[in-house]
Amino acid sequence: MPSHGSLTKAGRVRELTPKIEPKPKKNKPPRVRNRIKYTVRVVQAASQQGRRRRRF
Repeated sequence: MPSHGSLTKAGRVRELTPKIEPKPKKNKPPRVRNRIKYTVRVVQAASQQGRRRRRF
């Protein structure tokens, strides 16, 4: 049976590939995003409950 590549290279290919730095992440993790959404919706809405919104 033919093999896919030589056994002398087995496990060494990853070491030979160049290291590429990861791109910076654009979004915050979901845990942080959900906490911010909660404070905007629930906490700030409760503090402004008796007030009327002014339209400009």
